[in-house]
Amino acid sequence: MHRDSLKTVSRLVVKLGTGVLTDSRQQPDPAQLEHLVAQLAALRRAGKEVVLVTSGAVGAGMGALGYAARPTDLAEKQACAAVGQSRLMAVYDQLFSKHGLIVAQVLLTHDDLEHHERHLNARNTLVTLLNRGVVPIINENDAVSFTEIKFGDNDKLSALVASLLPADLLVILTTVDGVIENFGKKNARTLSVIEKIDAAVEAMAGGTTSATAVGGMKSKIAAAKIVVRSGIPLVIASGKRKNVVAKILAGADEGTLFVAQPDKLQGRKRWIAFFHHPQGALFVDDGAKKALREAGKSLLPPGVVRCEGEFGADEVVRICDLNGTEFARGIAKFSAAEIRAKKLARVEVVHRDDLVIL
Repeated sequence: MHRDSLKTVSRLVVKLGTGVLTDSRQQPDPAQLEHLVAQLAALRRAGKEVVLVTSGAVGAGMGALGYAARPTDLAEKQACAAVGQSRLMAVYDQLFSKHGLIVAQVLLTHDDLEHHERHLNARNTLVTLLNRGVVPIINENDAVSFTEIKFGDNDKLSALVASLLPADLLVILTTVDGVIENFGKKNARTLSVIEKIDAAVEAMAGGTTSATAVGGMKSKIAAAKIVVRSGIPLVIASGKRKNVVAKILAGADEGTLFVAQPDKLQGRKRWIAFFHHPQGALFVDDGAKKALREAGKSLLPPGVVRCEGEFGADEVVRICDLNGTEFARGIAKFSAAEIRAKKLARVEVVHRDDLVIL
């Protein structure tokens, strides 16, 4: 039943991982790229809006610059990205033009999506490109971004792009068939549908052992949390399978489907929840947690047990229970110093309009 809803998708984000795009020598695999592009071009011809989030720039640069393994030095990695990105785009440009399609390169840093005006500007640019029939090809701006401002990996970037637009579906194509239960054992099986991301699901996710890849399944589950909370389903499937994207959109049992939560977050709430690196946290008592989660109340000073980190007024903070589990995010009306001083009375520390339950 969940799969049938994918038949009506009109705007989708497709993320291609390094393993799907490269051959055994870690060079872009022309036949594989051609097959993937043909699938996306067919969707575009069928009237669907397609955004592509691509990995592979560092991988393509590694091959060109003669690296056998992904460099660990930041400047070397950025050099690989700078060389590889233009090579990658040249390949995409050539392949899509065979199908009569124009592509646009969009390089993003975390700052672009955290800053509210730039966030809206990025969204407007993408929507305009889609309206003109262009296929936006998005990657992290690896040549200039550094640890503090990184998305972390393209799984997260694809989830944020899907949430930014918002898209109707995110498809992450990788080298495995989906989320695998009992991985590496005789009774291993691919899960068809995941309705709730709980501890058991998270335990199935390992990292990655690939020389060119970054995230592994762990980062894909983290991406799933973002999109399903935004009200967007996600399918993780193998990009090596023939016509995989068309099969997913036809409702076939392909890969693992993460079911979207029914209560879609509005644009500003999505921005508060997912597009920030919070600099601090507020730990609240059980009464406050209940009031926020169940009664939709604002956070008041008596509910705040302690405050960690340094942040100014109007900055996004994590809101945690006494066990340290983050269950909400919000924009603090006061700085960390003002909250710690315990002199606030009859005010809201975080107003309910600026608060998102995760």
